[in-house]
Amino acid sequence: MMSFEQLKIGDYFRIPGITVECVYRKTSSSQCSLMTLLQFIRPGTQVIPLTSAEVSDYFAAKHNYLNSLK
Repeated sequence: MMSFEQLKIGDYFRIPGITVECVYRKTSSSQCSLMTLLQFIRPGTQVIPLTSAEVSDYFAAKHNYLNSLK
């Protein structure tokens, strides 16, 4: 685990205690995005950075879900 301020812009992460389907992306030093919505976040907020494999799995699952809606 690390703090939000330690992430690089563009990094994907989760927030402990929030459902695993919620994947955030750091967009600036004080904001992150969930889907396309920007949200402010405190720099000291503890986050769980995602590995590239976890990000790939997340997008694959999202793609499969969207295809299932057709």
